[in-house]
Amino acid sequence: MFRKLSPLIIVIFLGLFIWYLFYSSMPRNIQMEANENEFSTLRAFEHVKNLGSEPHNIGSSSHSRARNYIVNELQELGLEVQTQEGYVLDNAGVLSLARNILAKIPGSGDGRSLVLMSHYDSAGHSSPGASDAASGVGTILEGVRAFLSNNEDHDNDIIILITDAEEIGLLGARLFVKEHAWAQNVGLALNFEARGSGGNSYMLLETNRGNANLIKQFKLANPRFPVTNSLAYSIYKMLPNDTDLTVLREEGNINGYNFAFIDDHFDYHTANDTPANLDLETLAHQGSYLMPLLMHFKDADLSQLDNDQDHIYFTLPTGHIISYPFTWTTPLLFVGVLLFIMVLIFGYYKNRSFFKSALRGATPFFISLIGSAILVFLLWEFSLMIYPEYREIEHGFTYNGYWYIASMLFLTLAFNFMVYHQFREPERQMGYMVFPLIFWLIICAVVAFILPGAGYFIIPAILATIQLAIMIIQKKPDPYLMVLLSLPALIILLPFITQFPVALGLKMLFSSSILLTFLFLLFLPVFGFFKQKKGIGLLCFLVFNILFITAHFKSSFSEERQKPNSLVYVHDVDERSATWNSYDGMIDPWTEKYFGSDPEIIEDPDASFESKYRSNFTFRADAPVVGIEEPSVILEQVGSRDSVSNTAIYSLKIAPNREINRIEIFADRDINFKEFKVNGLEADSTSLGNQNFHVFTKRWNNRLLTYHVVNRDTLRIEFKVDPEKLPVFTLYEASYDLLKNDLLKVPQREKNMMPRPFVLNDAVIIKKTIGFKTQPQNN
Repeated sequence: MFRKLSPLIIVIFLGLFIWYLFYSSMPRNIQMEANENEFSTLRAFEHVKNLGSEPHNIGSSSHSRARNYIVNELQELGLEVQTQEGYVLDNAGVLSLARNILAKIPGSGDGRSLVLMSHYDSAGHSSPGASDAASGVGTILEGVRAFLSNNEDHDNDIIILITDAEEIGLLGARLFVKEHAWAQNVGLALNFEARGSGGNSYMLLETNRGNANLIKQFKLANPRFPVTNSLAYSIYKMLPNDTDLTVLREEGNINGYNFAFIDDHFDYHTANDTPANLDLETLAHQGSYLMPLLMHFKDADLSQLDNDQDHIYFTLPTGHIISYPFTWTTPLLFVGVLLFIMVLIFGYYKNRSFFKSALRGATPFFISLIGSAILVFLLWEFSLMIYPEYREIEHGFTYNGYWYIASMLFLTLAFNFMVYHQFREPERQMGYMVFPLIFWLIICAVVAFILPGAGYFIIPAILATIQLAIMIIQKKPDPYLMVLLSLPALIILLPFITQFPVALGLKMLFSSSILLTFLFLLFLPVFGFFKQKKGIGLLCFLVFNILFITAHFKSSFSEERQKPNSLVYVHDVDERSATWNSYDGMIDPWTEKYFGSDPEIIEDPDASFESKYRSNFTFRADAPVVGIEEPSVILEQVGSRDSVSNTAIYSLKIAPNREINRIEIFADRDINFKEFKVNGLEADSTSLGNQNFHVFTKRWNNRLLTYHVVNRDTLRIEFKVDPEKLPVFTLYEASYDLLKNDLLKVPQREKNMMPRPFVLNDAVIIKKTIGFKTQPQNN
């Protein structure tokens, strides 16, 4: 009787185990009251509310208020606070005036310093930045308060570094590393970040050498809810998502830990990044990292963190971290392959028809793997056709994205159960494991070289091979033993199955389907012996339909989950004309007033306005020319011609005559400047392959400079170039005040709309060509 109920018991157990994996990964009970010497999530949240109530992008008045608030809070803790101010120009030609906030808690020793770091500027034009990164600032302020209340002695200096201008190019971190004296003695940094507004906070390492000592010390610090793995960091290093800590590592050779959360990615950099949308459990998770690491590293020898050895690592649901050297990867892969070959030989020895059943197992394997991926891919493409408004979400994760993830996963399960129902001969189940194992071993071999952090994927392969051996020996293996041996595959693969579409957009649903199919195949020693595979498949299909229909009912925009849209006014001074422009793919009632119901589609958009997600202007319409004050421009030759180098020095000064946020300058990429200084600074070169490129010479695009303006400071450029090849500059001067401009009278959006993030939006732009009217005289 107990054995007959095994499928039901196993399904219930797996459901509960999956729930436990998610539930146990972060703090769940937020204490309403905490002792003065303990970290309080609610006290940290008060800081978030004060800092994240309105957009505070660099240069705005609210940006100054945020800085003053942080300074006052640190001073209230009895700390001596300083601000570090200076212009920074990065190697992409981004310039701004950054103002970092620093304080130090002196230690009794003379060792390296520990840095607690986050940033206080918010993104773009409309994001309040509650999660990104008021949550990090609030975590540090509350953590430092709790630490000081304990009044404990400590050896290492503890530096609080709240950087500026992170969102526009990590400029504050660059300013600290290059120009602040404290940076020379930093041994370790803890950086708190966000790319969403909820979920687990992941620990990601930053180091120029091996990570072995960093992993060892992290385990010794013993945070209660660690969520990390070496594959996530391998993927992180491949993506263009650097943080301030990346700058400290690259330019200061400083090791560190990033702590960042990505769930509810639809709030990232949007007007919905508000305190109300920040998950308190996520904020508590940040605190659960800070306090034990602060207590551990306050006395640790931070000069001994460098190591030449890399470790593979991943967390268990118990909160323990498993780690072992990268050098074990090849031996473990060899053991896995050798064990698999030995089991194949043993299978043939025990049953002459073993290989025949293995070959027969290739059919359901390929049908499941390829069919489920194609099915999910086509269904998502169909969804984009039915709901074109989804394409308005720049990063590709919709408000109802979790419903789509769940629905597609149940569709994948339904498809796999139905396929293996058609190949349900019990005596062939052991053979059906062969092809999945062959391909999983191939994947393990490939990722060992491309993504070395995924070396631990060999563990499920070895356990599945052991299961295959048991199936060869026993016609009806113990189902509970098979479940036990399959659980590591679930622990290892489930985080990636659920997180890929969240982090990278729902276009990645097919990859989650592929991973889930492999997970299903690694559970064949369990599911393969179920007699009710068709019934389970139909049940999964029913759940898929319920979830998919629910996603439909949650597809509409609302006052809580608004439709992003965009409107930009561009005044072309040279042409004495003006246009309305938009990045949107569809017209709504707000934009229809400017573009009509059948808008003019831009066939060849100006690449000057391209966003990080490659989106560009889509619609254009004529607009009234109003009296927007132009900037004052002076372009002149300031030095005599050098007959040896055949160059001369020129000066370009641009002074805003209105409140602006950004200046961008373009020049033909074929113009290579011999020298180019901006406000006295010159950018470093960038290595791409075997060549060094520079934003001002050996240039890779027409964009020359992006200046994020603070205090309406004049932009001063000095350059040296061949007088026979003088550049013609195109200037774009932008302010984020379109809806506040009395001359244009653009009404506020409806409540179910919000400014489109990641693009230059709600902007009044002046476009102007700058060139020499006559050829300068050669002195």
